[in-house]
Amino acid sequence: MSGTQVRALLERHGLRPRRDLGQNFLVDDKLAARLAERAGVASDDTVIEIGAGLGVLTRALAVRARRVVALEVDAGLVRLLKAEGDLPAHVELRHVDALRVDLAGLARELGSRVRVVANLPYSVSSPLLRALLAARGLLLDWSVLVQREVAARIAASPGGKDYGSLAVLHALTTRVERTGDLRPGCFHPRPRVMSTTLRITPRADAAVRLDAGGDELEAVERVARAAFGTRRKTLANALRGSPRLDCSDVEAWIAAAGLDPGARAETIAPEGFLALARSRNAV
Repeated sequence: MSGTQVRALLERHGLRPRRDLGQNFLVDDKLAARLAERAGVASDDTVIEIGAGLGVLTRALAVRARRVVALEVDAGLVRLLKAEGDLPAHVELRHVDALRVDLAGLARELGSRVRVVANLPYSVSSPLLRALLAARGLLLDWSVLVQREVAARIAASPGGKDYGSLAVLHALTTRVERTGDLRPGCFHPRPRVMSTTLRITPRADAAVRLDAGGDELEAVERVARAAFGTRRKTLANALRGSPRLDCSDVEAWIAAAGLDPGARAETIAPEGFLALARSRNAV
C-alpha cells in the first residue's frame, strides 16, 4: 500500500490522520511482513495488536498467528476496517482505548502463548510500555515500534543521558533487543523522526518479585522516579525532597542498600534501585 493509496482510502471514508492520536500509518506491506517475522509470531500464537490503524500490520500478523485481537481507539478507523472487509476471519477487532484495557486481564482471557505487537504513538508510549511490564507474567514477549528516542531511553545503560526510570524498570525485568530502524517514508503521514522496533522478552531470572503478594516493580518505580526527578541532585537530596516518599533518615536508608548518598541517580545500576526499594522499610 503506497502513500497515495492510503490517502485515497482515508478520503473514501471521510477520514484524515489525527494528530491528537499521533497517527502515522504503516504503508509498506512487505515491511509489515518483516515486522511480524521479527516479532517471532508463530502459528500457535495469539497476538494482541495495539493500534490496528489501517490493518496493514494486522493482516501480516494474521498470516502467521492462530488468532489476532486488534485494539483500535479511533471509531472512524474501526468503521473503515469493517467496511473494507479484508481482515481475515481469525482477526477480532475491538474498539477500545488500550490505555483503559487491563492488558494482564486480556492476556489471561486469551490463554497461553500470547504476544503483543504495537505501533506506539509517542504521546502514549510510556504508559503503555509500563502496562506491558505489569502484564509481563502473562506474555511471551512484546514487539513495539517506537520513536528512536524512546527506544534509546528503554535500552539505556547507567551513565548515559538517556538512562532513567524507564531503563531501570526494563533492565530489572526484561531483555530488550533492537530489531531494526524504520525511515519516515514507511509511514503516512511521514513523521519527523526515525522509528525503531524493539522485541522485549520477560526475564525468567528476574530478581523482581511478581506473585500473589503484588508486583515489587511498583516500589522500584517509586524510588527510581524520585531519584531521577531532580537529576542534578545527589541521591540523598533527591529522595529527601521527593513528595512521593516519606523516610525520616534518608542516609541510613541509602546506606542499608549499600549505596553512596552522594552519588547521582544516573550512576546507579538497576540492581541498586531494587536494593533501595527493599531497604526502605528497614530503617
